[in-house]
Amino acid sequence: MIVCLKYMDFPTSHLKVRSYKIIIVSIFLILVLSAACLLLYSLSSIGADSVKINKLNIPKIDISEVSSKILALQVEPYLVSDYSLPSIRDGLAPVIYKVSTSQNLVFLGIDDGAFKDQSVVDLMQQNHIKASLFLSKAFIASNPAFFKQLVAQGSYVENHTLSHDVNMVKTQDYTQQKAEICGMSDYVESNFGRRPVFFRPPGGAYSDTMLKAAADCGMKAVVTWIAKANGGSMQYQVGNKLRAGDIVLMHFRPEFKQDLQAFIDACNAAGLHTALLEDAM
Repeated sequence: MIVCLKYMDFPTSHLKVRSYKIIIVSIFLILVLSAACLLLYSLSSIGADSVKINKLNIPKIDISEVSSKILALQVEPYLVSDYSLPSIRDGLAPVIYKVSTSQNLVFLGIDDGAFKDQSVVDLMQQNHIKASLFLSKAFIASNPAFFKQLVAQGSYVENHTLSHDVNMVKTQDYTQQKAEICGMSDYVESNFGRRPVFFRPPGGAYSDTMLKAAADCGMKAVVTWIAKANGGSMQYQVGNKLRAGDIVLMHFRPEFKQDLQAFIDACNAAGLHTALLEDAM
């Protein structure tokens, strides 16, 4: 009996340590349970106008609104400099209608500036599209501030002459063409704070005389197109779909929404993203 009692006589210090451990674990469990209860209470209150915790009002969060905003975010493709602009030769600006790139990119240019509806600005922003805006003073002089909204979104204003004379390649000499191009560059710089680097001829026709005038006005290239969005559908000079590097033509017209949607659908069908010509140079 004495032996048995000896083995049952545990040190009191050991008991105290175990008691402390039990107390600590108990406190931890209480904290965990309290946090769980608080979380459940918060979740049950999402449908209310606010969640009240310790008499503090926390505004209700509209989960659906947050989700839609997250889904609307699009990551713009990073444009690697894998394209070099043709140099000016013999005093003539190079002509480009396609960018040689290994990336899945297309380049949009929107011309003239006749249609100035706020829906244009909204559609460009909603679809995260930036473009080279080939504007003519003849169309935008009444309201150049309208296009500053597009510039603020990341688009660039480029040169489309002062008067938009579609016959200028035939009816105007070098001096007249230079005045049209240089005059528009002056106008753009004065109103938008940046001098154009690209020129698009009205109607698309050009000659060596025009290429020389463009170069002498500081244009890095004369930009035409290989596809266009027109009348709510896509039109292609080569093939039946968009290809990487294509330069696409659009206009500021009443059917802008339909044309932009046709362009977006064509991009999605070909697995392409929009990029700026200015970033490719």
